[in-house]
Amino acid sequence: MVSVAQLKDVPAPPAPRPDIAELRRRVAQIAPQIKARAHTAEKAGRVPEENITALRNIGYFDIVKPTLFGGYEHDFDVLVELNIELAKSCASTAWVGGLLGAHQWLIAGFPETAQRDVWDDNPDALACGSYAPAARAVEVDGGYRLTGRWSFASGCDNAQWSLCAALLPSKTDSGQFAPAFLLVPASDYVIDDTWNVVGLSGTGSKTLVLNEVFVPAHRLLSFADTTSGKTPGAALYTNNPTFSIPMLSNIPSCLASTAVGAAAGALEDYLAVTSRRITRGAVAGHNNRMADFPTIQLRVAEAAAAADAAREVLLRDLRDRAATVRDGRPISIEDRIVSRRGQAFSVALAIRASEALNASTGGLGLDLSNPVQRAWRDANAVGRHISMNWDAVGTMYGQLALGLTPQGQY
Repeated sequence: MVSVAQLKDVPAPPAPRPDIAELRRRVAQIAPQIKARAHTAEKAGRVPEENITALRNIGYFDIVKPTLFGGYEHDFDVLVELNIELAKSCASTAWVGGLLGAHQWLIAGFPETAQRDVWDDNPDALACGSYAPAARAVEVDGGYRLTGRWSFASGCDNAQWSLCAALLPSKTDSGQFAPAFLLVPASDYVIDDTWNVVGLSGTGSKTLVLNEVFVPAHRLLSFADTTSGKTPGAALYTNNPTFSIPMLSNIPSCLASTAVGAAAGALEDYLAVTSRRITRGAVAGHNNRMADFPTIQLRVAEAAAAADAAREVLLRDLRDRAATVRDGRPISIEDRIVSRRGQAFSVALAIRASEALNASTGGLGLDLSNPVQRAWRDANAVGRHISMNWDAVGTMYGQLALGLTPQGQY
């Protein structure tokens, strides 16, 4: 007979992997509390720790994380679909939550030793990131040294690590420098609060300051490897080709989802107020129902169509890329640029939707706590990100379609 003492030593079976329906239910369950703290997050200039805890408790940061380290290994469209829902409640929380979740997938591209550095001692560890190569790394025995300032590190207050992009000296005689991500623990940098903005204010996208920080060589992931999908992690996780998808086909979709969700949430908030609102203007429109104005009806239709189209384009492209690698086919340059086109255009559609609504909120819409106005500012802030800039990304696709060499990030 097995004793009670012996039973205590038997590890509990792993929890079943939640499907997307269960994850949707979990997000919906915490959405009201996230929404209630949206204005607080904006005023604080960072995502409240209560929001991060709520997301951790529902397994949000495990969605695309490797099962080797306790994750669910869902395809990226699952994270993006859920992030759209989260952004309806608070775009800043979705921006940070989506990135911290997406970076679990990005860390999975590093060598296994680096992944163990992050997750062995703390399975809940999260990583923020600063993607612009802000400095040149100095090669030293066993690795590199980093000194400099890394801006726009969204969610740095909520993370235990950072992905700091830097330029590495080339191994050839060309004299060129190649960009790479280097994994740095939070204990090795200081956060400088440089974040004072009009949109996505709650993301806490502050500046990381590093001074002569040593990074061992195994904590390096080159841009060339991750943008092609040929990473050390892809070779490790051969049973799941999701880890071989090029980075820029996936991660910018998480950024775009924030704008798409913000626009969809603005529509819900707008309808809730406008459907019962009576005009109070002393000169024009006094004591009339707002819902009766054809111009209001058209704005609602435009916003709904734009938000819906943005969501469909974003998720379609992610699912197409996942289907390609699961079929054993390579993701082509055209595929990669189509993904970039969809990401940027979905943001352009989200901005159009939020603009259509915000322009008719009247004097009430000037209040900084107004959710429609906040969504408008947040969607426009997403559009300022270089990866989401339609002019830059749209011309890149145009170059491809016209038979020219595409110039840009893909």
